[in-house]
Amino acid sequence: MRPFFLFLSRHAGLRRWMETHPAARRLTQRFVAGTTLEEVLAACAALHSEGIFAALDHLGENVTSLAEAAVSVNDYLAALDAIAARRLPATVSIKVTQFGLDLSAAACLDNVRRLAARARETGSQVEIDMESSRYTDRTLAIATQVAAEFGGIRCVIQAYLRRSQADIERLNQLGVEVRLCKGAYDEGPGVAFPDKAAVDHNYLVLMKQLLDRGTYPAIATHDETIIDDTIRYAREKGIGADRFEFQMLYGIRRDLQRKVVAEGYRLRVYVPYGTAWYPYFMRRLAERPANVFFLVRNLWR
Repeated sequence: MRPFFLFLSRHAGLRRWMETHPAARRLTQRFVAGTTLEEVLAACAALHSEGIFAALDHLGENVTSLAEAAVSVNDYLAALDAIAARRLPATVSIKVTQFGLDLSAAACLDNVRRLAARARETGSQVEIDMESSRYTDRTLAIATQVAAEFGGIRCVIQAYLRRSQADIERLNQLGVEVRLCKGAYDEGPGVAFPDKAAVDHNYLVLMKQLLDRGTYPAIATHDETIIDDTIRYAREKGIGADRFEFQMLYGIRRDLQRKVVAEGYRLRVYVPYGTAWYPYFMRRLAERPANVFFLVRNLWR
């Protein structure tokens, strides 16, 4: 099923229809908080009322001009200002290709610096998403440099990549925060573990590595078994609930989100918004078949 949805994610005609047709909103409203900053702030306020933190993701990637990258920066600066004005416990989550990495590494670095500086001023934080493996080294270079200059950076590491244990060890040594996720891009077997069992096993290895030596890691998963294993390991090692957090995606396993909070653990929900939601939406379908069945069941309700 994953290759099929990854194919659809690159289908230009379907993408144009999905991003412009009003009926498509019924397909995406479960996973995307809205198209405007006001809509996503309202969603974050609702999460806050349940004791849940947020990470705002203004959707977009692989901009084609530095002017587009500048627009992305300004959108995120506005988000940080609004978070501060409303006193929401929220961060922002970015993709470096949205900030111009495909066009100029130097310009992208300067754009991320601008955002990190504003996050420090407003008491927030910048979370840097990880994209396909061809961007891993360049993303880590930007994340570590900006973290050294400004602090307040958390970088995603993907458990399905074979290199991730070494990457986490380096980030731990540098004191850079990590968000651990499984990974949602199509990668070859030489780069990524090819089956779910191997990815899950590596996730647990990396989770323990982060809890043992990491700086306030985020354990990003909807896998209830992994969440239970994380809680069990933290208790065995005497690692307090204030030394890490769980992260989940907006609209997915809301029952599990409430359970984590009820058990006294911190939870941050990744809240996407904006008009460029199509690639994100397709990756969510590709990585978890249950999402497809949910949509089919609820499309006409």
